[in-house]
Amino acid sequence: MSQARRAPGIAPARLPEAQLAANFADLHPALNGHEALVASDRCYFCHDAPCITACPTDIDIPMFIRQIQTGQPKAAAKTIFEQNILGGMCARVCPTETLCEEACVRMTAEGEPVAIGRLQRFATDTLMTENGHPFERAPDTGRTVAVVGAGPAGLACAHRLAMKGHKVRVFDTRPKPGGLNEFGIAAYKAPDNFAQAEVDWLLRIGGIEIDLSPGLATGLDLETLAAEFDAVFLGIGLAGVNALGAPGEDLAGVMDAVDWIAKLRQSAPADVAVGRSVVVIGGGMTATDAAIQSARLGASEVSLVYRRGREAMAASDFEVDLAAASGVAVRTDARPLRVVGGVAGAQGVEFERTETGPDGKLTGTGETFVIPADMVLKAIGQTLDAPQGVTVTGGKIEIDAEGRTSRQGVWAGGDCATGGEDLTVTAVAQGRDAAESIHRALAG
Repeated sequence: MSQARRAPGIAPARLPEAQLAANFADLHPALNGHEALVASDRCYFCHDAPCITACPTDIDIPMFIRQIQTGQPKAAAKTIFEQNILGGMCARVCPTETLCEEACVRMTAEGEPVAIGRLQRFATDTLMTENGHPFERAPDTGRTVAVVGAGPAGLACAHRLAMKGHKVRVFDTRPKPGGLNEFGIAAYKAPDNFAQAEVDWLLRIGGIEIDLSPGLATGLDLETLAAEFDAVFLGIGLAGVNALGAPGEDLAGVMDAVDWIAKLRQSAPADVAVGRSVVVIGGGMTATDAAIQSARLGASEVSLVYRRGREAMAASDFEVDLAAASGVAVRTDARPLRVVGGVAGAQGVEFERTETGPDGKLTGTGETFVIPADMVLKAIGQTLDAPQGVTVTGGKIEIDAEGRTSRQGVWAGGDCATGGEDLTVTAVAQGRDAAESIHRALAG
């Protein structure tokens, strides 16, 4: 957020540093050894475990919990990493409450699932704090693969390919690798620079070169990459941001939530400016992350407004409840009409109440209201900057079950591809599976 676009009411350091440190401390503190044993003892170790089916990366959850229970946390970590090399981050940011833990038999019977996410973190942290790497690289195959995008999909693909013995060059336009894990999630979900530490740990497999190339942002030339490398994987995410499309969008104080969150991820909380009154427009995880962090930075009033009903919001119940517990007013069934303000910047947002018909069509009721705001964060979705030469369907790169695109020798995965669900764990699964497909293709 540049100084030129900052409205007068937006300022940093609204709270004492001690309070900011507490507000941005680890959302789910790590289990100690005793707590992990107690938590693991609640698992029924189901034979046909529904939690495995609910995990996009198919981790053998009963197996790794049994290994923790028997005092083998490092073996448990390897069980996790065999399926999900970013298992450490996924343990922190995955919406386990709607995935494995929601499917847990204990959840069905008692309303309290096994703490799968925290147990996964206990195991992966135990192994990652040691030197070395749980996997060895196969002999060099002489094959080279270009991976475009150093986010979860690209890193998972690169690691699996390197493990198979291929040489991988990962391209990214940002100043650091990690993608949304580094730049796009709430700071309190992965504090202490964990995203960078995880990338450094992953690269210990060897055979992976990181190339931070800003020039890629001006146009991705698949022809050049395909000529230089034996295969190409696209994990480019969704780099564009949807416009609000309302008058006043260009006023000072109106900004993209994605950019604002990225700034917060790379700065001390005290250095990040926030308004006195903040309106966040959107209903997904980015919207809730932006709203919660605005409140935790010291905004007096924070409103999260979504155009449809609560049941249509992409954010999980846990995230919405966390927002409410943080002091965020969650308002649904209202769409923005204009940003109110003038030369000094934004002063509020005018909304129209909406109704959703039986056919899913959204209509305005004609009733309007204004929420005062000196800072407006747009979190209404991101868009694909697609390279030439691949088929795009519904705003995503079209892929088959193995991640292959319409162009020979090019695969894709993660948020940029069909089937991507804006989840780190889904991106990891697609990157891993595409790597296996690439390896089979290169092996002839």
